Formats: sequence, C-alpha cells, structure tokens
Amino acid sequence: MIDLHTHSLFSDGVLIPSELARRAEHAGLKAVGITDHGDSSNIDFVVPRIVGVAIDLNRFMSIKVIPGIELTHVPPPMIAECARRARSLGARIIIVHGETIAEPVAPGTNRAAIDAGVNILAHPGLITMEEVLMAKEKGILLEISARKGHSLTNGHVAKLAAEAGAKLVINTDTHDPSDLINRDQALKVVRGAGLTEEDFNLMQQNASVFL
Repeated sequence: MIDLHTHSLFSDGVLIPSELARRAEHAGLKAVGITDHGDSSNIDFVVPRIVGVAIDLNRFMSIKVIPGIELTHVPPPMIAECARRARSLGARIIIVHGETIAEPVAPGTNRAAIDAGVNILAHPGLITMEEVLMAKEKGILLEISARKGHSLTNGHVAKLAAEAGAKLVINTDTHDPSDLINRDQALKVVRGAGLTEEDFNLMQQNASVFL
C-alpha cells in the first residue's frame, strides 16, 4: 500500500513526521507522502523540513518517505507560482486541495491545478469532464479519498475518470493516527466508489512512480 497524502504537525496533523512514518510502516505501508498544507506564507518553512526529515528517515526505515506539499485554499491565480516554489525547495509531490464539496474551496481551483501541472488533484469534488480530460492529457492523478467528507464525491470522480481514461490514486489524507488504513481497508474504499480490485492495483502502480 502506498499513501501519497498525509499531514504532520507542520500543518494540521497531530504527529511529528517520524511517528507518522513509523505508524504508516507498522500499518504495512510501503511508502508514505508527507504533504502538509501550504500556501505562500509557509512553503519556505514546511518543505525544507519535510525534505530533511525524509532524507534522515529513509536511511533507517523500510518505508519510503516522500516529501511534498498540499497547496490548500490558495487563490487559483497563485497556484502555479506556489507549485514552482515548492518544487524548487525539493518537494517531490505537489498536491492541490481540490474543490471538495465539504469545504468552500475557491471555484477554478481544479482548473488552475491542472493548468499548473501538479502531480495530484486531491478530492476534486464535482470535477467536470473537461477538467478530467485535461488531467488525463497532463498525466495528473485524480484522488479517490478515504477521508470523511471528501469521500462523498468519490463515485463521481471514479465514473468520469473511467469514462475518460484518466489516472486515479487512493489516498487517506491522514491527519490523525486513526486515519491510516491498510491495503484491505483501502480496497473497500475503492470498491465503494464503484471500482474494482484491478482498479486498485492500477492506482498503486500510478502511485509507485514516486518511489
């Protein structure tokens, strides 16, 4: 199991990166992305620290820790520049907090994230087919989320992605230890979105490019 979307106490998670990685390792995960929430106010602070701890942990742990950022509630015109800044600081995964129906995300966020060529569009809500086709063209992964609230539109995202041939990924959006899930639990989330075990395996292949 690979989970590319988690949060430490560098944003609104409750665990330091080392404990987050250890708990993920104990749950049987092969790799975990630490992708704390960021905008122009804290990218310079968060990304170098996640990069540094990932380098340290990867020397001694069996799990692979991948440093990243989740650009969150960033005004759409600022997303591309924030993504460039995060990459320049060493972020390997650029996620954008998509237009989930559970939060008042600014309209146009999904489109701006796709235009910016980020790696993952998280919980993209009622994403349009036009946006799904654009994501497919750019190789951007659309997220099936295990997180309460964000998961409400998983079926919609899965349906459009299947029709368009866009790539998907399953993530937890972990903030608390109880949010971490194993392979069997993740497979249930995928099946709940109307997908199959084969789709789950493809999602894991899509995630493996970050290893």
